[in-house]
Amino acid sequence: MERKDSPGAYDVATIMGGLYGDGIIACRGAFDAAWVAQLKDDIETLFAEARARPGGALERGPQRYYVEVHPERVRGFVDLVNHPWVVAVCCAVLGPEYKIVEAGFDIPFPGAMHQPWHRDFASPPETLKGRRLNSLAFNIITVNVTEQIGPFEIAPGTQWDDLGEGDPMFPPKDNYPRYEALAQRKLPQVGDISARSALAIHRGTANRSTQSRPVFVLGVDAPDARNAEKHDLQVTQAYWDGLPESVRAHLRCRIVPELETIEQAHTIEGLKMGLEG
Repeated sequence: MERKDSPGAYDVATIMGGLYGDGIIACRGAFDAAWVAQLKDDIETLFAEARARPGGALERGPQRYYVEVHPERVRGFVDLVNHPWVVAVCCAVLGPEYKIVEAGFDIPFPGAMHQPWHRDFASPPETLKGRRLNSLAFNIITVNVTEQIGPFEIAPGTQWDDLGEGDPMFPPKDNYPRYEALAQRKLPQVGDISARSALAIHRGTANRSTQSRPVFVLGVDAPDARNAEKHDLQVTQAYWDGLPESVRAHLRCRIVPELETIEQAHTIEGLKMGLEG
């Protein structure tokens, strides 16, 4: 799907069909190369700061890290959350009162291994029983992805899978052949945005290149979802006052006198060990 000028220009049936079907959709060329270069620069600055303090970056496998960040430290944050496609997808799937609850980034460096197949959190009753998606993750890549740079891999349609009595996030290895048969590797290019259900079974693959693959992550909930409990979005009063109402209406955050160090709380223990392959 290509960029258009207003949320209403995007077809709701196409959005719903993609996210309720495969569990992932994309908007090609959403931003120009200069905007993405600025985002990459911000991510690299924030990562260096995070690595300089204890617990500032969460391990998501060997040579792979996740960092939650303050929106106002990302110069293009307002551009992103106000992008017509992002707004259209949120309204279509989550409703007009959707909540922005997470801002962060994920970086697999050279040497990152395959992750285990997983979903990002346990499937809530609204999805498992009610067959309704009440959260989405948007990913904004900052480099052109190739097969060697550790592309994201997803098993389409598995957002509806019931993992039974076992681990609610990590399916048993007996299921791996099914996921591998379904698997699609995504090769987005600079400027692309994707939206996915974080419940669809997926993994990061091994980075066999000589460069990192930084990707920005935006987490959005429907009014009844509770993923905000895993995060600590915060903004200063001055930043809040300067935000357009279209952003304030959806941003769920603490307003603080000055930014506080984020306690990186969205740990996923099962991802700390990579897999050969």
